[in-house]
Amino acid sequence: MFDTRITLLADGFQFLEGPVWLSSAIAKNFLPEISGGALLFNDIPISRTHWWADGNVGLLREHTNEANGNTLDGSQQVLACEHKGRQVVRYGPDLKTHTVASHYRGLRLNSPNDLIVDRDGMVIFTDPPYGVTPEARELDYQGVYRVNPVSGKTDLLLDDFDKPNGLAVSPDYRTLYIADTERGHIRAFDLDVAGMPINGRTHCRVERPDGIRVDLAGQVYVAGMKGIEVFGLDGSALASLAMPERPANLAFGDPDGRTLFITARTSLYKVRTTTAGCEFGGMGQ
Repeated sequence: MFDTRITLLADGFQFLEGPVWLSSAIAKNFLPEISGGALLFNDIPISRTHWWADGNVGLLREHTNEANGNTLDGSQQVLACEHKGRQVVRYGPDLKTHTVASHYRGLRLNSPNDLIVDRDGMVIFTDPPYGVTPEARELDYQGVYRVNPVSGKTDLLLDDFDKPNGLAVSPDYRTLYIADTERGHIRAFDLDVAGMPINGRTHCRVERPDGIRVDLAGQVYVAGMKGIEVFGLDGSALASLAMPERPANLAFGDPDGRTLFITARTSLYKVRTTTAGCEFGGMGQ
């Protein structure tokens, strides 16, 4: 499952999060100076988004309001959760941000953490309170939301999490996985024909789970206290990978989709996998 030779790509950061792979076709729009694909990732405390490509690291943008999770939308723009800005934003090659979601029913969001895009282009994100003080909170729960990118309407999908965090969808778009960091488990939900989560259940248990990814075989990769843990379709433990630092998030990348990039506190790592991420099978996250 893993080529267990973990490679350190870059270090000296403060707290890394939000890795997302840009194919060469997308990367050239954001980074015309490079020739291939690139990885974007955030250094939360200093509000910077960096890129890595071909062994080099560069700065893409600053003043990100402590951007956390990243993903891509159907128009090849970047979606980012602003940890401190308390909103989800979108930006293209001009790096100008546009608000996707900042309130629910007139109340300001807590601190959007991570996000995905479903098969219909809807933006699904988690909203724990990590980036907001208790007295500044306007919502008394930590929800999971879905935003219609056309109408801009934000709907609450789930509100029974202690600390909703990373999330991912299965290759067939039938199952949604969401980490609850406080409860120490990954929950799985069936998605109905309208893309709504139903039949929630515990898929697997992980100490302090954070970011999640799924490969083309439907196997779930989780960044947790012990490193990267992998679980099967039935929730059984399949493999684990100890890390030099505690990982926060992960993303499949490279042209074949078989490199797992890992943001782990102060450093960026990679490891090769035997199965590609489902972003690379025509069924993206």
